[in-house]
Amino acid sequence: MEKIAINLNGKNKKIGIVLSRFNSNIGDGLLSACHAELLKLGVKDEDICMATVPGALETPLVLQHMALTKKYDALIALGAIIRGETYHFEVVANESARGISEVQLKTGMPVANAILTTNDDDQALARMHIKGAEAAQVAIEMANLAGALQ
Repeated sequence: MEKIAINLNGKNKKIGIVLSRFNSNIGDGLLSACHAELLKLGVKDEDICMATVPGALETPLVLQHMALTKKYDALIALGAIIRGETYHFEVVANESARGISEVQLKTGMPVANAILTTNDDDQALARMHIKGAEAAQVAIEMANLAGALQ
């Protein structure tokens, strides 16, 4: 059986990031960890492009625009949706995740989804650095896997 090895080498990879500004303190933590990990994996700073959007629901549209340019090897969605007292949390969480998955499937562009969905600020703060770094790893691994499958 042929097995495709996991490849986290980010050399020569171009990465697009879409950052939601809602819950910006969490988003900034996600971005900081993601950016540091991309550099650690060999992605050059000049090969990273970041766009910001007002909130998680706007993220899929910008990801789609970035994917259609074909300038990137993978994309990353960053942000935080924190549960409130209304049903709005479920709508935003579900629809942003659906939209991000749809971008991947329609364009063939790998998208690492690191939009946190938590019950409170403390949960988001506890996860932001880990999930930011993991998003970078996912993006590089999936970019390399997509390349190996072609």
